[in-house]
Amino acid sequence: MKHVTWIFVVLLLCSLTSFVEKDVAIWGLNIGDAAPDFSIRNMNGEGNRKLKELKGRYVLLSFWASYDAPSRMQNALLDHALKRTGRSVEMVSVSFDEYKSIFDETVRKDGIETPDCFVETSGEASCIYKKYLLKKGFQNYLLNEEGVIVAKSITADRLSEYLN
Repeated sequence: MKHVTWIFVVLLLCSLTSFVEKDVAIWGLNIGDAAPDFSIRNMNGEGNRKLKELKGRYVLLSFWASYDAPSRMQNALLDHALKRTGRSVEMVSVSFDEYKSIFDETVRKDGIETPDCFVETSGEASCIYKKYLLKKGFQNYLLNEEGVIVAKSITADRLSEYLN
């Protein structure tokens, strides 16, 4: 009878854990992953920026939206922090605002001067959104010269630590 109880407990635990989502990347991509390439049009709608064109340099990818206060704030702080560091890190800032007018106003208010600041008006339907697994929330990633993720969810305070 003692063994039957333990078998019942084990079966119960196994059945409960089978309902847990087994998505390896539940919060975006992971450190050590190669960053998926993408192409995006610049703010003026003229010309494309391809991530693979930035290989050979450190790149800070920042995904955000004006309606998501934490990601918006983090994007602005990272943009300003990179200007202070003097390090040669390219920042590619991608907003998922549905309206370019909202994006334009947000960039103006936040004082973003990054030349590689883009808006993806397709939002969640965007290929970039899907490639970077942003369903659980916006992220930022630091990529090394080979395009491999070396850090994620970077704060402006910790940025200099990663760059040294």
